[in-house]
Amino acid sequence: MAKLICGIDPGMSGAFALLADGELVEVADMPVIDVNNKRRLNAAAAAEIVIRFNAALTIIEQVGAMPRQGVASTFAFGYGAGVLEGLHAALGRAILMVRPNVWKREAGVPADKSAARMMATRLWPDHAALFARVKDDGRAEAALLARWGMTK
Repeated sequence: MAKLICGIDPGMSGAFALLADGELVEVADMPVIDVNNKRRLNAAAAAEIVIRFNAALTIIEQVGAMPRQGVASTFAFGYGAGVLEGLHAALGRAILMVRPNVWKREAGVPADKSAARMMATRLWPDHAALFARVKDDGRAEAALLARWGMTK
């Protein structure tokens, strides 16, 4: 039976990525809804992804406030990450929260988002189209995070 690991880049432009024994199985963009002209995580749609992926372990990037980020953006970012953690807890799913600098250093993933997309394309060439656009960096980082999680 394949070991299913999910990686989640929790930003509003983030994604979920599912690996089975290191092979990329599926990628899902972060589901968002518009609430008063602001993007928020769609918790119901995120729950459907978590249930469908049915991963043995989910690795969630542990986020924090970023320099020059506004108060509303910081709140939305933290809110989304908290909802994702809560969904996993409510469903009894195993999670590991990890700081970006830790997993990227250990996995040899560059901080540059374009370089992360190139690395994901190199690792999963059959899925290169998933990482082709500049805005696909969340997909690449979720997949690379899941790959890092395979060692945990």
